Amino acid sequence: MKKLFAIVAVIGAFTFGSIQLAQAQDAPAAEQTEQQAAPAAEATTAAPAAEEGGIHKEIKVKFIEGTASFMSLVAIALVIGLAFCIERIIYLSLAEINTKKFMASIEAALEKGDVEAAKDIARNTRGPVASIYYQGLMRIDQGIDVVEKSVVSYGGVQAGYLEKGCSWITLFIAMAPSLGFLGTVIGMVQAFDKIQQVGDISPTVVAGGMKVALITTIFGLIVALILQVFYNYVLAKIEALTSEMEDSSISLLDMVIKYNLKYKK
Repeated sequence: MKKLFAIVAVIGAFTFGSIQLAQAQDAPAAEQTEQQAAPAAEATTAAPAAEEGGIHKEIKVKFIEGTASFMSLVAIALVIGLAFCIERIIYLSLAEINTKKFMASIEAALEKGDVEAAKDIARNTRGPVASIYYQGLMRIDQGIDVVEKSVVSYGGVQAGYLEKGCSWITLFIAMAPSLGFLGTVIGMVQAFDKIQQVGDISPTVVAGGMKVALITTIFGLIVALILQVFYNYVLAKIEALTSEMEDSSISLLDMVIKYNLKYKK
């Protein structure tokens, strides 16, 4: 089920990115030329039309101005990074349970001496806390030391599952501004090439390359900021789940000690 959610998230993210890219590429070049060549006298009449398009239209125009060769790489980094973020958020949300209610039901079963019922509750409950409880209850007859080692070992395994894929998110957070800076460097090189070809340093000659350089940098930084926000949210959920796992593990050991002492008397 978790893999299904991950696949759906990735497909949805890629579809969204493809649609945005297609829409950006379909924007007519003539429209850009008219906007750039419009005289100052028509600026006041063009303002309401620009407002109708909104920020979405402006982003498409800037995307094309930054050239598809560089901007598409930044867009791909955003799409793939968001896909990993969404997959982690879905996985972590499914891993959350009502821990207090779960522990109360386990303790009630142990109080009655029904270890099998406690195992069934843990086995039929999703999430890392339930998995740790199940591993501990499976070895409840082998002593508190064995239960403790089992809980600690499997807790590390579950923590690894929670952090799975986070390294890819950090990769795309680092890649997005790097791709933007790469576009900046290449745009500067293009500007100097034009200066060399024309033999003039006029603003008109340099403007094209400088514009590409600045736009790619801006988009790269924006993508990195968006992914960083999602990544911090994912880290917050991982920390909360890890804290619950540690507290629940201590409670399980207390239950096991209490259970053993009660039924050995």
